[in-house]
This record gives sequence, structure tokens and C-alpha cells, in this order.
Amino acid sequence: MSSIGADDEFRVYAIRYARRDGRRGQHFHGYDARSDEPHPTAYYVWLAVSANHTVIVDAGIHPDRAAGVAGLEYLASPSRTLAEMGVAVESVDHVVLTHLHYDHTGTAREFEAARYVLQRSELDYWTGPWAERIARERWLVSESDLAHLRTARKEGRVRLVDGDASVVPGLSVHLVGGHTAGMQVVRVRTAQGQVVLASDASHFYENIEDDRPFAILHSMTGMYGAFDRIKELSDGPHLVVAGHDPEVLDRFPPLSASLAGRVAVIA
Repeated sequence: MSSIGADDEFRVYAIRYARRDGRRGQHFHGYDARSDEPHPTAYYVWLAVSANHTVIVDAGIHPDRAAGVAGLEYLASPSRTLAEMGVAVESVDHVVLTHLHYDHTGTAREFEAARYVLQRSELDYWTGPWAERIARERWLVSESDLAHLRTARKEGRVRLVDGDASVVPGLSVHLVGGHTAGMQVVRVRTAQGQVVLASDASHFYENIEDDRPFAILHSMTGMYGAFDRIKELSDGPHLVVAGHDPEVLDRFPPLSASLAGRVAVIA
């Protein structure tokens, strides 16, 4: 068994590429007496960089799709922000897709040198018979993004995993389900400890901290189980990164003055 050394510690960043004004009632399952209160949403991808690997977690919304999302302010494409950070898209060797909703897959095709990593159960669900019969969910995926993944799979650029798996030394994925059939979270070894990128397993800190599932879910019990798994995997609540919470930018410092409000340093 190979050991993990300093070269396999990552630096982790949250990159906000869009924002939207929403309501609490859109974001929490079940009745909420405060449903009409404003509740903004942030949209992120995440960058993890070690001495040996550059990994993107999720790929955001494609600009063309973003133009049709009511109330969405598209700040900059993930690749543009990466360029501002000095990271070339061709240097990205892995793109981890936590799940296949359109706001997490939209620019995956831009990372032409990368291998995609996702759960087999997630791809099977969205390309199988059940999703076709559940019309209320179909809008959540992009048919062109699915087609791209099919092509990439034929080219040998898709790694399908079943459950927990190491992607590269120091970075692993963990099947939690709940939000989608194959929802996975990402655990990253850093100098500050094990960071967990929760993505949509916990859209907001309020989900996991108050034990309140998000409004869109595949399994209620799965979402509660995801909260527990995230806590087990991280080295403390201060190293859990919620998937859509504007508060991420308050809990973690900006990378630079010029990127304040867009890039936060997680660890």
C-alpha cells in the first residue's frame, strides 16, 4: 500500500460562477412558515490542486443554459475564472461530477484532457428507464451533457465507480445518495485536515446543521444519511463546504482582492 505524503496534500478553492435570488420555500423540503422569505443561492465549482494533480469538482452551468434560468446572474464561466487564477483548462486531469444535474455538468466538455469520474448508479439512473418516466425530474439534466459523457465513455475518458473510491492520492469520492440516485461527495486531504465538498448533498449549511433536507431529493432517508456521512468524513464542521450557500464566501477567505466574492480559499 502506498503512503500519502506532502505531495498528495491539496489546496482547495470554491469558485462562484453565478448567483440567483430565491425563496426559502424553494430550498427546504416540506412546509416552512418562512417560505416567502428571500433566500439567495450561490453556484460553485471547486478546484483541488496538489503537486501532482489538478482536479475540478463539478462543471457548473453552460452559459447558453444559464441565459434561460430566471433570475440567474452569471458572473463568469468556471474556465474563465480558472484562467484568472493561472490554471489552464488543459492542466486539469480529472473532473469529478458529484451528480448529473445541469448546473454541475454544463462546461465539462471544456476540459478535453480530463477524465470524468462519477458514480455508475448516477449514470444508470439518468440514462435508464426510470428518469424517462419521471417528467418532473427530466428538466434537471442536459441531454447534450449526457451525450457528451456517452462519447467520452467510448473514448475511455469516463471512470464509473461503485461506492467509495480513491480518484488520486489524497482525493476520494464517497457515494451518499439522497439528493440523486448516485450523489457523491468529495473528500480532500489538505494541510488543515480532511475537507469534504458536500456539493448538493447539503446545498446550504442549514441543511446539515439543522438536519433539514433540501426540497429536491431522490430519497429522504438517503439525504439524512448523507448528512451523517459528511460529518464522518470531514475533520470537523469547519472543513465542510456546502454546495450552494453564499455563506461559503463568508466562512472562508478570498484568494485575492480582485477575486473577492468569486474565489474562496477553503484550505
